[in-house]
Parts: sequence; structure tokens; C-alpha cells
Amino acid sequence: MNARRVLATLALMALTAGTAACGGDTASGEGGSGGGTAATEVRLGFFPNITHATALVGVEKGLYQKDLGVPVKTSTFNAGPAAIEALFSGAIDATYIGPNPAINAWQKSKGKAIKIIAGAASGGVSLVVKPEIKTVEDLKGKKIATPQLGNTQDVALRYWLRSKGFKTDTKGGGDVHIVPQENAQTLQTFATGDIDGAWVPEPFASRLVLESGGKVLQDERDLWPNKQFVITHLIVRQDWAKAHPDLVKKLLQAHVEANKLINDDPEGAAQTANAAIQKLTQKPLKPEVLKSAFKNITFTNDPIASSLTASAQHAEEVGLLEPVDLNGIYDLKPLNEVLAAGGQQAVSDK
Repeated sequence: MNARRVLATLALMALTAGTAACGGDTASGEGGSGGGTAATEVRLGFFPNITHATALVGVEKGLYQKDLGVPVKTSTFNAGPAAIEALFSGAIDATYIGPNPAINAWQKSKGKAIKIIAGAASGGVSLVVKPEIKTVEDLKGKKIATPQLGNTQDVALRYWLRSKGFKTDTKGGGDVHIVPQENAQTLQTFATGDIDGAWVPEPFASRLVLESGGKVLQDERDLWPNKQFVITHLIVRQDWAKAHPDLVKKLLQAHVEANKLINDDPEGAAQTANAAIQKLTQKPLKPEVLKSAFKNITFTNDPIASSLTASAQHAEEVGLLEPVDLNGIYDLKPLNEVLAAGGQQAVSDK
């Protein structure tokens, strides 16, 4: 089975599954099948992860409830496919999510299901390795983990290795052996020496360094123009957005307020986000991990559209995505109206 068929099969399995793949899905709000409830409430999804701090801070501070003026029901997910499944089914109206799940949702629905309406976070991804690995050349023959075959970090690692002259395949063969596994498992396998490194997002990158003596061999920010690339953005169901443009704009007002709060007081926002994570998972981040992870992420309303296009191209080049036309995936007009009203600079879909 070739790589594209493998990815297609995995995507289909994930989108038809009833629960999240990574450690189980937890929902803090009831779903529903869409339709009548959307006019009187907003159902928002996000992950209990530090890269989703915009949502964590916004919920914890009551910003969504304040600006939307209707009941806000939240659902948390631990995997992109589960969030997309909920969006497709009408169980949620909007969700914070990573770039590749949004690309896959756009492709699967032929551009009918979702729109990206704002950026949320940039950066926060690194290749962490054992101390004895000194250079890129030392990676030959080593085992490197990624969160999931074909996910954003998996594509980034494969493309980067390809640029360095290494060959990889979807079965873990090649010059560098890529091992897709859940991030929680990666913490264990790195500590026991079963893997030699991992290309992972925060806070897992910081945890590998601080808890298991790893070192950063490649900060992904250094591979992108201006050291910026999308790690989290906000998407909506197209039918919901068309029916309720007023709620979309109010949702974005809360979103912009949350990012401003984060950037005005990073330390306080980090504590707020961690308090939210504790409520949702009963597992807050250790203070040193929280500090390290938070400083590696930039919270921004800019979706950094050029990085999404480049990521899709990279996935195509490594054989993990069929060619996809992303034209029309963004609708940034409501966001730019909110930004203009607050005296902030407009963002672009290019």
C-alpha cells in the first residue's frame, strides 16, 4: 500500500471514529446535530493544550460568554480528527485546531464544510534528541517519533529530512526511522531510550528537555520566514457562519481580546491557561515546563496563510497528501473588521 493510500485510510478511519485517538476524547458540553440550537448558543471546541491558550484563556476569563451574549458550550478534544468529526456532524460550530486537520477537512468536503477565520498560535515545535546526537548527520539510523502519520509535525520532519538528503518511508524504514506515536507515549519511549528523538509540539518538546535531558537539535521556527508558522487557528462550519455572521464576529471579538490579554501579560496568561488545563485534565504543567513552553509560542491573530500553503505543498512532496487547492479556505473579512475597530493591523490570506 503506498503512502497516499495509507494516509487516506487513516483519515477515513479517524473521521468515522466515535472518539479521539490520543488518550480518549472528553467533552465539557453537550453536542447536538446542528440546526436550531445554533441561533441561541455557540458550541466551541478546543484542545486542553498550551498551543490552544487563546481558547483556554478566553474560556477561563469568560470572554466568549461576555462578547457572544448567548450560552457558550465547550467541548475539548485530544486529536484533530475527532474535532473535525464533531464539526462535520454539526455537534460544534467552531473549533481551534491545527493546520493539517483543517487542510484535510477542506479537501474531504471539497471546500464546502469549513473556513479558517483567524490565526491563534505560531511556533512551539522542535526536534528534541538525545545529547549524544550532535549534528544532523548523526540522525542516520536513529528512531525519531512524530505524533501521527501524516500530521503536521510528521510532514515537517519528513520534509526537513528530505532536504538534508535522508530517505524515509511510512513503515519506519529508510535512513531515519520515523515512529508515529502518541505524544504521551513519546515521553516514555524517549526516557527509556526506545527512541532517539522526537519532532513534537509544546509542551512535549519542553518536557523532553526538562524531564529527560534531551536537547533541541532543530527549532522549527528557524525554518520559516520571520520565524512564524501556524500551529493553531480558528475554524468554523460554513453553514453556521453563513446563518449567523453576527455570532461569528462576536466570537472573533472574544478571540482578539484573549490574544491581547495573553500578549499584554504573558506570565499571568500562562498561569490562567494552566489553571484551565488543570480543571480539564487534572494534570497541570509543572512551572518550569509551563514557562519554557509558553515562551516558545507566539499568540497571534494572523493565520500566517503562507505557511499553510507551504505545509500542504510539503505534504504533497513527501507523498502524504493528494494535490489540494486551498483557494477560498480563508474568510478573514470579519476578523479584519474586528481588528480595524480596535485599531489593529489587518491580516492577509496570502
